[in-house]
Amino acid sequence: MIIKNINEVYQFKISLNNSKPSIWRRIVVPSTYSFWDLHVAIQDSMGWSDCHLHMFELKNPLTNIKVEIGIPDEEYEAFDRKVLADHKEKILKYFNENNSTARYEYDFGDSWIHTIKLEKILPATIGEKYPKCIAGKMACPPEDCGGIGGYYHLLSVLSDPNNEEYTEMIEWLGGEFNPEIFDPKDVSFDDPKERFRQMNED
Repeated sequence: MIIKNINEVYQFKISLNNSKPSIWRRIVVPSTYSFWDLHVAIQDSMGWSDCHLHMFELKNPLTNIKVEIGIPDEEYEAFDRKVLADHKEKILKYFNENNSTARYEYDFGDSWIHTIKLEKILPATIGEKYPKCIAGKMACPPEDCGGIGGYYHLLSVLSDPNNEEYTEMIEWLGGEFNPEIFDPKDVSFDDPKERFRQMNED
């Protein structure tokens, strides 16, 4: 979609922790984005399918206290955890040059931990489409493969056709998997408002 009437955009680098070589994406999003909007952009640029829970953690620059931003749930409240609603919190309230990093977790079972780094705040280009992915390296791990440890076990199995797990893994993947393939031109971004509507209908 073409975002109009915005003055600035935020350039972020999203890196999957403990990935070697590093799995990362560089995206540019409107400064008007909420954390839900940013979540959708991260999911789409990384290649995740957004079928699990997520959480941002970063400091509130006004209080210097860490906050959690995601989808509030009664379970959090039972443990006296305050989780701010991501669709209500704007990224410009939290990210700045002095408060430039955040932790982003996707899938609390596999626990894919990402580091979000604000690299630049730039003037928006009139008529440009945002969000956009401008760079990145390495394919996104398959969903539900067991976290970063499970992923590298998967790659080890795939590197050896004689491994007893090889055929099972290929069948589970539905075909071959190349961990090195990524092209930012292939990234397609969903409308975060539509994704939010669909989530609330489920």
